[in-house]
Amino acid sequence: VQLVESGGGLVQAGGSLRVSCMDSGIIFNAMGWYRQAPGKQRELVATITSSGRTNYADSVKGRFTISRDNAKNTMYLQMNSLKPEDTAVYYCNAGYWADELGYRALDYWGQGTQVTVSL
Repeated sequence: VQLVESGGGLVQAGGSLRVSCMDSGIIFNAMGWYRQAPGKQRELVATITSSGRTNYADSVKGRFTISRDNAKNTMYLQMNSLKPEDTAVYYCNAGYWADELGYRALDYWGQGTQVTVSL
């Protein structure tokens, strides 16, 4: 399984950015975006199931949108109204959704893409 992120970069606060994750064509039960800021633990940002059900961390709800194009084997994270605290390395992950437990990550990770939001 290969996951390859792209689309990170530098943007001013209030701006938008879209990061992408291309996989090797396997349809997972669910996939997610995580991020890790310097000195902080990796945190789950958004998830999407194979049926299209989405979930978001409270910190990004209303600003970020996760989606997937199965024809292109690509998952996206559209980030709007970006804030400096969104600065982090963003990782895509393949996993599964369990109703009582939520999203569970499998050990399939991309290499990460840096997103930097300046004031």
